[in-house]
Amino acid sequence: QVQLVESGGGLVQAGGSLTLSCAASGKILSNNAMGWYRQAPGKQRELVAEITSGGNTNYVDSVKGRFTISRDNAKNTVYLQMNSLKAEDTAVYYCNWRRRLAPYENYWGQGTQVTVSS
Repeated sequence: QVQLVESGGGLVQAGGSLTLSCAASGKILSNNAMGWYRQAPGKQRELVAEITSGGNTNYVDSVKGRFTISRDNAKNTVYLQMNSLKAEDTAVYYCNWRRRLAPYENYWGQGTQVTVSS
C-alpha cells in the first residue's frame, strides 16, 4: 500500500503561480511514476504531468511551457510548479503513484482544489 498526501492548492488570480506537493509513504517500490491529474466539473479526469523515478517527464499539451513537474526521490515527493495560471486550469488536482513494472499498482491522493479567478 502507498499513501499519498497532497498540499498546496488554493485560490489564485489568472497569471499567478501555485506549487502542489505530494508525499508518498508506505511500500514504495522502484520503477514507478508519480504524476498529477485533474478533473474539472463535468469533465473527465485527465493527466496533467507525470515523472518517472528515472526522471523522464510527460505533459499534456495545454500546460507545456507553464507547468513543471519534479520529484525528490529521497523524500518520495513530487511537485508541480504551475505558472501563468489560467481560468481553465481550475480543477481538483489528484496525485497519482503507479508502478511501471509488475506487480502493477496504482494509488491516488485525496485531491486538492485549484481555483484560478479571471
